Amino acid sequence: MLAENDSAASGLAEHAKRLRATRLSELFARDPQRVAALTLDWDDWRVDLSKERIDEAALAALLKAADTVGLPNWIAALFAGEKINLSERRPVLHTALRAPASTQVLVDGVDVTREMRATRERMAELAGAVREGRRKGATGRPLRFVVNIGIGGSDLGPKLVCEALGDDGMPGTPDVAFVSNVDPEHLWRTLEGRDPASTLFVVTSKTFTTQETLANARSGRAWLARALGHERDLAPHFIAVTSNIEAARAFGVRDSDILPMSEGVGGRYSLWSAVGLVIALRAGWQSFAELLDGAQAMDTHFRMTPPPRNLPVVLGLLAYWNSRWLAHRQRVVVPYAQALALLPSFLQQLELESNGKSVRRDGTPVDGPTAAALWGDVGTDSQHAFFQWLHQGTSEIPVEFVVPVRARHPLDDQQTLLVANALAQAQALMSGRSDETIRAELGTALSGPALDAAIAARRSPGNRASTTLLLPMLDARSLGALLALYEHRTFVEGIMYGINSFDQWGVELGKSLAKPIVAALSTQAPLPDATDASTRALVAYVQKLQT
Repeated sequence: MLAENDSAASGLAEHAKRLRATRLSELFARDPQRVAALTLDWDDWRVDLSKERIDEAALAALLKAADTVGLPNWIAALFAGEKINLSERRPVLHTALRAPASTQVLVDGVDVTREMRATRERMAELAGAVREGRRKGATGRPLRFVVNIGIGGSDLGPKLVCEALGDDGMPGTPDVAFVSNVDPEHLWRTLEGRDPASTLFVVTSKTFTTQETLANARSGRAWLARALGHERDLAPHFIAVTSNIEAARAFGVRDSDILPMSEGVGGRYSLWSAVGLVIALRAGWQSFAELLDGAQAMDTHFRMTPPPRNLPVVLGLLAYWNSRWLAHRQRVVVPYAQALALLPSFLQQLELESNGKSVRRDGTPVDGPTAAALWGDVGTDSQHAFFQWLHQGTSEIPVEFVVPVRARHPLDDQQTLLVANALAQAQALMSGRSDETIRAELGTALSGPALDAAIAARRSPGNRASTTLLLPMLDARSLGALLALYEHRTFVEGIMYGINSFDQWGVELGKSLAKPIVAALSTQAPLPDATDASTRALVAYVQKLQT
C-alpha cells in the first residue's frame, strides 16, 4: 500500500479533495469527451465509468500508483504460480484450473496443471455417468437428485452458476439442490419428499473437517440408511471433493469417487475445480467447459492488456479509489438479470473474505480503510426496496449495474423494459430531480408552505456515482468471464491496499471458538477459563432451554 507521504498518495489525496467538491454533472459539462475517455470495451462488453466520481487525471494518478506498488509484477507472479499467498506460503492456482492445455504452471518444479487436467477428465466421466443414468444407487436405481453439501466457496460459486445457467435441457438432467447451513431445517426441507434410492450427495470440503458440512453429510447418510437399510452399501450415493483423501475414505467414499482439491485454490476461487462437478451435473459438461473458456479469455485480457484499457485493473483501482480515497464504506451491486440474483452474495464472500483485512502482507497495520461492505439484490426488484434509500438517503453509495443486453429466452419486450430500467436508475442517481422540475410537475395545485413541503419530499439530490457494465448476453462463456473479472479486480484492489487477498484467518477464529461451545452444549463439558462472562451466560441459558 502507498505510504501517506508518498508522492503518489499525496496526488491521490489532492484529486479526491477536488472531486469530492465537484458535482458529477459539472464534470460532464467541463469535458465533452468524458464518456469516451471513461468507457472501456472488451469482446462486445462495455464498462461505463463516466458516472463515477473520477476523471482522466485521477485515473492516471491511480495507474501511476499501481505501477509504484508493482502491480504488473504481482499479476505476472499470480499466473506463474509463485507463492504469493505469503501467510500460508502457497501459490494461488485458480487461474491454472482454466489455463489452455498447452500451459505449464510449475510449483516447486512440478507442473500442477497435469493433475488438474486429470481431475477434469474424471469430472467429465462422473458427470456423464450420472446424466446418462449409468450411475446407480444401492438399490440399482439411477441417481436423479443431487444434493451438494458444502459451505462458503464450496456452495456459493457452484450455486450461483447453476442458478444462472439452469440445465441444458438434455434428457437425464438431474435435479440439483444445495445445502450449506448446519441448521437442520435446511437439510430437512431439501430431502423432504425425495426418493433416497435415487439421491446422490456431493460432499465438498477441502479439509473434510468443516463442522457444518460433515454434520449435514452424516445426517444425509443416516437418512439413506433409515430408508434403504443399514445393511446396504451406501457408497454409490456419495462423491467427495477434498484434499483430505483419508478422511473421505473413512467416511465411506470410494477412491474412484474422491476428487482432489489443490491446496493452492481457496474456497472462494474453487468453482473452476472439482468443486464445479455439480455445475457439470446440472448444466452439462459443455456448459462447464464454456464457463472455463470465458474465464480463460478474461485471464488473457488481464495478463496482456495495457493497464489503462484493462477491465480488472481499472475496476480494481476504482474500488480502491472509492473506498480508500473517497471514503465510501459501502458498495452496492445490482444485476439486472434474475439469473444473477445470487451474484451479490457470491461477491460478498469473494471481496470481503479476500480484502476485509487491516494488516499488510508484512504484518504492519494498514493506514486507512480497506474493502467496503458489499451488498445488493437483483433489479428490478431492488428498485422497490432499497433504491429509495440510494436516491434520497443521506449517504452517497456507489452502485454497480450489471446488465446483459439480450435475453436468453426472449419474451415480448420484457428485456427492453429491464435494460431501460437499469439505464434509467443510473441516470436518476446522477441527475436527481430538481426543484424546478418538481414545481412544473405539481402545477398550480399547491402554493406556499404546502408547495414547499411537497417539493422537499420529492427532491432527489442526484450527484450519486455508479458504474454500468453491459454484456451482450448471459451465457456460460460470458458468465465465466464475468466471475473471472471480479476475481481479478479483487486481487488488484488487495495489491493496492498492500494486503494478502488469499488467506482468511478471521474465518478460522470463529471456527476454533465454536468447538468448546459445541462440547459444552452437547456434553456439558466446561468452557475454557478464558471464556468471557457474556458467552458463559448465553451458554448457560441455552443449556437450560435444552433440558
